[in-house]
Amino acid sequence: MTTVSIPAGWPATEEEARAVQDELRARVVLDQPGPPPGTGHVTGVDVAYDDERDVVAAAAVVLDAASLDVVAEATAVGRISFPYVPGLLAFREIPTVLAALEALPCPPGLVVCDGYGLAHPRRFGLASHLGVLTGLPTIGVAKNPFVFTYDDPGMPRGSASPLLAGEEEVGRALRTREGVKPVFVSVGHRVDLDAACAHTLALTPRFRLPETTRRADSLCREALQEATIRQRPTSA
Repeated sequence: MTTVSIPAGWPATEEEARAVQDELRARVVLDQPGPPPGTGHVTGVDVAYDDERDVVAAAAVVLDAASLDVVAEATAVGRISFPYVPGLLAFREIPTVLAALEALPCPPGLVVCDGYGLAHPRRFGLASHLGVLTGLPTIGVAKNPFVFTYDDPGMPRGSASPLLAGEEEVGRALRTREGVKPVFVSVGHRVDLDAACAHTLALTPRFRLPETTRRADSLCREALQEATIRQRPTSA
């Protein structure tokens, strides 16, 4: 497990964070197909918090994209680096997520975030932010549609409908299991939306959520529990 400090010069105010978003958003690449689904490595990243103890834990789990077997994993813990502000959650997560990715012993390939990319009020969610900083292809697969609207897709697995901000398509509601609530897929960086949906279906052979998210979620919770146990005072 890697221990992370808040980076020097990290934004401390909403104004500073939004200025960073504005600067980095211009670097997002939306017109590349990314790696073919089912090939190479695919990595899930996720975070867990203990706000009372000011601790955040991140996990990165690398899977073989063809078999979905775990290839490698890494965790990082640190202080929460930004207050809770809707639309700026990436600033709470990025330092520890980057540290977990950097601790991996192999290339991560495509990175799947439990959250948003383009489907974000400022069109720059965690998946886009992480992609621009690392140069890696990234997508966001979220559990809910945030502030956006959609028509319920058809019941069969693979059915999809546009996720809309007014008339702008910012992602898709994608049915990964027949008759089960859809997930919400958006482009992060260097992967187009068709490919992002194809990757999501390849990662959901049995469950609603991608295997990358399921594995990373479990691992970051374990890392958080271990980190908070260390912080508890021992009895005399």
